[in-house]
Parts: sequence; C-alpha cells; structure tokens
Amino acid sequence: MSEHHPIAIIGAGLGGLVLANVLQRNGARPAVFELDASPTAREQGGLLDIHEDSGQAALRAAGLYAEFRAAVHPGGEAMRILDKHGNVLRSEQDDGTGGRPEISRKDLRNILVSGLPAGVVRWGTKVTEVRADRSFTIGDGTEHTADLLVGADGAWSRVRPLVSPATPVYSGLSFVEANFTDADTRHPGPAAVVGGGLLFALSDEKGFIAHRDAGGLHVYIALRTPAGWSTSGGIDFADTGKAKAALLQSFADWAPALQSLITDADGELIARPIHALPVGHSWPRTPGVTLLGDAAHLMSPFAGEGANLAMQDGAELAAAILAHPADPEAALAVYEQALFPRSTAAAAESARNLDLCFSPTAPQPLLDLFATYDTAAGIMDSSR
Repeated sequence: MSEHHPIAIIGAGLGGLVLANVLQRNGARPAVFELDASPTAREQGGLLDIHEDSGQAALRAAGLYAEFRAAVHPGGEAMRILDKHGNVLRSEQDDGTGGRPEISRKDLRNILVSGLPAGVVRWGTKVTEVRADRSFTIGDGTEHTADLLVGADGAWSRVRPLVSPATPVYSGLSFVEANFTDADTRHPGPAAVVGGGLLFALSDEKGFIAHRDAGGLHVYIALRTPAGWSTSGGIDFADTGKAKAALLQSFADWAPALQSLITDADGELIARPIHALPVGHSWPRTPGVTLLGDAAHLMSPFAGEGANLAMQDGAELAAAILAHPADPEAALAVYEQALFPRSTAAAAESARNLDLCFSPTAPQPLLDLFATYDTAAGIMDSSR
C-alpha cells in the first residue's frame, strides 16, 4: 500500500523549507522528504547574504523574518579586495545600513525547520526512484504518491529527469574549502587578512574567497582545474598535509599572509568542484511536477543569488498554489512563467562574474565592476 500526499516536496534545503513553511502557515499540509538524518547531520557551509527583494521577502512570507533578523551576523557586509601581494585595493565597512545582511546557512536552515510542526520533514528518507506518474520510492521500500511533486533536491536532483534531460556541467573552477575555528585567538594572521566580513584575493586565474562566520573563518581556495581533478590524482585530499603542500605550490609567489589561508587551516580540506546547469534552463509544463532552487537553476556562487533564488522560488510557488487551490496546473504555469526569466538572468550574471573574477588580469575586472556599482549608486543619489 502506498501513502498519498497532496503536495510532496523532495528536499529540505532552504527553498523546500520556505515552500513548506508558507504552505503550512496558510493551511496546506505538505510532506517534505529529506536524505539528511537530522538538521545537524552535516556541515551546512558558511555565511549567506540575504537580499531584500528575494530571500528576505521569502522569510517575511514564511512568518520568520524576526527570527532571521535576530540571527544576522554583525559586520558581515564588510568587504575587501586584495591582490596576491596582500595589497588592499578596495575596502568597505559594514555600517549596518546595507540591504544584504549575512547569516550562517546552518542558522537559517534551523530557523526554517523550527517554523514547521514536527513530522512535516521526514528526516533520513532517501528517495531512490521517482516515476512519471508522481509516485516515488524511499530507501525502506515504502511507496508514495503525490498530486503535486516538487523537486527541491539540489544539483543532482532525482526529480529533474521527469521534466528535463539537462544535467549539471563542470564550470572549470574548483573550490577547496578550509575552516578556521576561534580564529581571532588561534589564527590571528588569517583573521587579520580576511578582515571583518568578505575577502576576495585574486590573481592569475585563482585566489581566495573567505568570510567570517560565528567564531571563525570559512575559506574557499579557488583554482581553474580540469574535470575530475579532485578525484583523479590531482591532489590527495585524504592526506591533509600533502594536500596543503600541493595547494601551496599553486600559490608559491603569493604573500605569506595569504598562504596562511592554506597552511593554518583546521581539520580536513574539502574539494568542491563548481557545476552549473545551462544558462536559460527551462522545461515544458509537465503535469503535477516542478522544480525549485538548484534543481531548477544550479549556478556558480558568483552572483550571490543561489540561496536567495531558492527561497524566492519556494515563496512564489507557495503563493501560486494558494492562489489556485483547485487548479494546480494553473499554479505551476504562473510560477514557471516568472521563474524562467528570473533564473536565466541570475545564471548569466553568475557565469560572467566567474570569468571576471578568475581572468588573467584579476582582480582588476572585479574592481571595475564595483566601480560601476558606485557610479550607479551616485546617479540614484543625485536623482533624488
């Protein structure tokens, strides 16, 4: 016997949880299926900047905006750009008036989980098969069916093949993630070079992207590498000491303060190759099935839009469902009509910014980009 759900959401990432919260708050009863055994089963990553018109609007719709504001990381909107010699080429302070406050991904996910009654998220439920009739099987063999099936299950979505043949493509860039705990006390050198918020240190088609998190630093060492580099003998990440030594060779002529973002890291280094779906990814209206977040529009992080778009997707899909309670196809059509152009624009920006940050002349193109923002802000100010 199978269990039936009016709305089944596969994946309890930020987008799926926003969708569930908005629906639940308005009387619907979604069921969320999540592979993680619990909200704390794995590391959730570093800080996210949450935008006013997308992520923050979604949190308002979910009734969780106050909880979000209480968990914002103070000073997180500070930013600095360095060259490989450690020269500070641009520095911005966080005066508390910006529209993109920072919060840890872990804290944000916990806020969204706490907004749902117990049992809405079914933790530790691996979806092993999804079929065109919107039925699916989970790891214990249990069968489920749904009137509306939402793929919120990330880059390697099991739901996506129901609507689209597209698969993520390697971008040519790999991150290596490193962490520094109790940074101000234990790692004063790396803490000083990162500063109070976000750091870009770029040159020669590689660099460091780092930011503060609660009590520490979250660092991404970025390099252009061939596909399979992290698993085909490029670097042995099972031996952290050897991995650090190998990475350091790529930054041999960089300032010692920046090299310390490799050498002084705590714990293991984690390779994270960057993949993306094709810019403009869309699909034909498929009865009873849709996607949100990375399942719909996986992109590199260089537009700062991934998490924000996922939450906006969740809120807008919920609004469309609630506005068309008797006509789910109309709801999905309304949602996708707005989704496709929005995600296409963000994905195009992300691809452009990746190339800009890791060009042979970096960091100059990034400095030029920020200069255009300064000019646009000046024009806006002068028009008031």
